[in-house]
Amino acid sequence: MISFFTRVIVSFFVASTSILVAQPASNEGSLEEILTQAETITSLRSVLVQQNGKLLGEDYFRNASPDHPYNIKSASKSIISLLTGIAADRGDLSIDETLSDYFPEYFEANPDSVKANITIRNLLSMQAGLETTSFYNYGRWVISDNWVKFQLDQPLEEEPGGKMVYSTGTSHLLSVIITKATGMSTRTFANRYLFEPMDIQVGGWDRDPQGYYMGGNNIAMTPEDLLKIGQMLLNGGTYEDNRIVSQKWVRDSFQTYTRSNFNPYDYGYMWWNRPVGNYKVFFAWGFGGQYLFMIPELNAVVVITSFLENATQRRTYKEPVFELLEDQIIPYLKEHHS
Repeated sequence: MISFFTRVIVSFFVASTSILVAQPASNEGSLEEILTQAETITSLRSVLVQQNGKLLGEDYFRNASPDHPYNIKSASKSIISLLTGIAADRGDLSIDETLSDYFPEYFEANPDSVKANITIRNLLSMQAGLETTSFYNYGRWVISDNWVKFQLDQPLEEEPGGKMVYSTGTSHLLSVIITKATGMSTRTFANRYLFEPMDIQVGGWDRDPQGYYMGGNNIAMTPEDLLKIGQMLLNGGTYEDNRIVSQKWVRDSFQTYTRSNFNPYDYGYMWWNRPVGNYKVFFAWGFGGQYLFMIPELNAVVVITSFLENATQRRTYKEPVFELLEDQIIPYLKEHHS
């Protein structure tokens, strides 16, 4: 992965100034066809396609606004991962620190040496082993009067460091840890070190009963701001020559540490990956069809967002999105890649 991302970053700086200066008119028809096809997927709110740092096309459907920040649901987990990386780069925390380092009062009242030694690294890769507070447990968790305690109270379903147990409560612990480690709220930290340096304005962001910003759900962002995040990662952690997060953190985040029990997807530090066509695609994914795709081999970022009104846990929205990506968007990007 190290040499792979290095090649991508080098190719970006070599190629981005010239590749898209003059494209044949016929290319516009191909892109127009993609966006027309996207509009037929009735759940979609927006599609943005970028390559070599240049926006090739974007469209918004059914009165969606490009300027309005929409709920990105669990794609928020990938933002929390980035914030954890920034905090680690700054020396505010180490991902080898444990739950007992940040929640000593809980473990004094509830001694459990296995839970106490769950690491931040385990949280990032959803390998904490604690029973999920997503899916069937999500409602009980969010109406509880203490989200941290509710998650820590969950029994161990797997050994820490073992199989994936996807849980929004697990990612919420990271937000609380960021606040404890940095001495500022997760939102204040994010604004200072991620959003403001990238000229990103976040909309709503839920908080728990103790006032901690929700780690892993319900951040509102515009599609264009998601695109900035994706491009920054393709650039190895820089935005307009400003270092946002270390290149090492980017590499480590996109490794595979575990695999979903429910989908043919692999998992890094709160970033998914899977092959699409002949390419490995890394992505943030939120319920209802909120996607930030990165295709390093094509130096491309694709953002697809969707309406939430008709989304269900059956997740039938996924297939049309991945078909659009594989059958139309990737071939188009491949044709223009050099």
